[in-house]
Amino acid sequence: MAKVKSKWVCQNCGYESAGYLGKCPECSSWGSFVEEVQSERPINISPQGIVNDCKPSLINDIHVGKEIRVSTGISEFDRILGGGLVQGSIVLIAGDPGIGKSTILLQTSGGLANLGKKVLYVSAEESAGQLKLRADRLGVKSDSIYIYPQTNLESIKSQIEELSPDMVVIDSIQAIYSQTIQSSAGSVSQIRECCNILMQIAKTKNITVLVIGHVTKDGNIAGPKVLEHMVDTVISFEGDKYKSYRMLRSMKNRFGNTSEVGIFEMGSNGLKEVINPNQLFLNERSQENIPGTAIIVTNEGTRPLLVEIQALVGATPYPSPRRVANGVDFGRLLQILAVLEKRVGLNLSKQDVYVNVMGGIEVDEPSADLGIALAIATCARDVVVDSQTVIIGEIGLSGEIHPVNNLEKMLNEASMTGFKKAIIPYANKDITHPKIKTVPVKRLIDAIGACISPEGNK
Repeated sequence: MAKVKSKWVCQNCGYESAGYLGKCPECSSWGSFVEEVQSERPINISPQGIVNDCKPSLINDIHVGKEIRVSTGISEFDRILGGGLVQGSIVLIAGDPGIGKSTILLQTSGGLANLGKKVLYVSAEESAGQLKLRADRLGVKSDSIYIYPQTNLESIKSQIEELSPDMVVIDSIQAIYSQTIQSSAGSVSQIRECCNILMQIAKTKNITVLVIGHVTKDGNIAGPKVLEHMVDTVISFEGDKYKSYRMLRSMKNRFGNTSEVGIFEMGSNGLKEVINPNQLFLNERSQENIPGTAIIVTNEGTRPLLVEIQALVGATPYPSPRRVANGVDFGRLLQILAVLEKRVGLNLSKQDVYVNVMGGIEVDEPSADLGIALAIATCARDVVVDSQTVIIGEIGLSGEIHPVNNLEKMLNEASMTGFKKAIIPYANKDITHPKIKTVPVKRLIDAIGACISPEGNK
């Protein structure tokens, strides 16, 4: 009878231990060790690597073909990828359950099939009938898409060699297992080995491989951290479960910009591209001038987005006032409140402060600081920000307004949306726009006076 032994492996870095450890000594993560049961029964391990008999070449002698990139047929997805899928690359797409990972890859498969590409869709979690139902709902019909419900990596590898597809979709990597590894599917060893073999297939056979990955309860990609190092592109699929909007965010891209963002709207017929996201986000804006609202311009990749910041300030009945931040960093909010109290003289020590970003998106850029501060200040003083004004600027600890990057693009986007005035940092005073009046300000107290609507005082 085969002996069974177990080991403990860190899900983040792959560090192995004979027993459970609360903190990984390699990557210092807590609670990341999982047990892997292994059998001591000898197995016949066949060579897993694909022999690559190419020889070293001079970089000047290497010629790249014009068709190295292939459009997916979805412009927002192409934006994230840097212009399309690169042949021979491996792309990892991760996101919460039900966010739309399988949907977008099935739509991508349909777009590539319409271009005459052969696609092998490996479904490790759904049957062929279930995928067919989704394809009918999405309107994906093609004779070039092969559905293969399989979890065994050796069988998948055999079908790839037989069909020679242009693209392979693995849904998902956590459900694939190799017979040469004795641990269960989804373990650190299985994920690492299966991804390594898929990477070799992609590089040697010039096949594009798209891999779906699960995420943990903390939002991190499940499995070893080496998984993200091995692939060429890592894309995070984000969204608010209470909203229909979805965001594709590039976290790593060897062939393009790592800060691009694609915006989609989930509907009954699948994911639909949002060509003008500013119009979408500002449609939720109240038509009345209300204290505590401000419009900011933030850069998501190379795309400026106009979003509404809302703040609510009120007296608290409790000894410790509440601070709630939705869509903005909580530590950043506390810093802005400290600057408002110290540099502006706004007493918020006995006030609850709530800040919310409309549209369900996350705002991380420092240029949103000034808009957040003005929304809080105007709500506390019960005055209104001019509805035709956008707020752009980063706040320092002494209350000064620091310059921002890509201000020209921000002003152009604000002009196209119909805004007439912009509060900008004084250091950017040389940047002007023919359709927008720019008001440079040096300090936070100056910005408060410059943005108040003439008819907004209560």
